[in-house]
Amino acid sequence: MSDTGTVKVQKTDAEWKEQLTHEQYRVTRQHGTERAFTGPYWDSFETGLYRCVGCNAPLFRSDTKFDAGCGWPSYFEPVSPNAVTEHRDTAYGMVRTEIRCGTCEAHLGHVFPDGPPPTGLRYCINGHSMVFEPGK
Repeated sequence: MSDTGTVKVQKTDAEWKEQLTHEQYRVTRQHGTERAFTGPYWDSFETGLYRCVGCNAPLFRSDTKFDAGCGWPSYFEPVSPNAVTEHRDTAYGMVRTEIRCGTCEAHLGHVFPDGPPPTGLRYCINGHSMVFEPGK
C-alpha cells in the first residue's frame, strides 16, 4: 500500500519505550509476535475502530473484522490504502508480507491471500499493536 501524503511520526527509541508497555514495544518496535489466543482483541467483536498503539492512526474498522480461527485479530481491509504499508519479510525461513502502520512504521503483523470476500485478504494483526475505540 502506498504511503503518499501521510505525515510520519518519528520518535527516539527512548521515547517509544516510555510511551509503550514492554509487550507493545516488543511487538511494534522489535517486530515481535504475541502468542496466538493471548493478545487483546482476538475474540472481540464490538463495534468500533482499531487504532495504532504508537500514534493513534486509524487502522481497521470493526465491520472488516472476521474470525479466522488463527488466534489473532483478522481483518479483510484497512481503513484506507495509506493506513498500512507492506514490506517483504523473509524471517524464520518464510516469505511473508509484513504490515506496518503507515504513520509511525509500527510493526502490526502480516497479510495473507486467504481471507474472505470482497478482498480475499487476511490482515493478521497483533492485538498489542492496537487500541480500540468503541462505537466508531
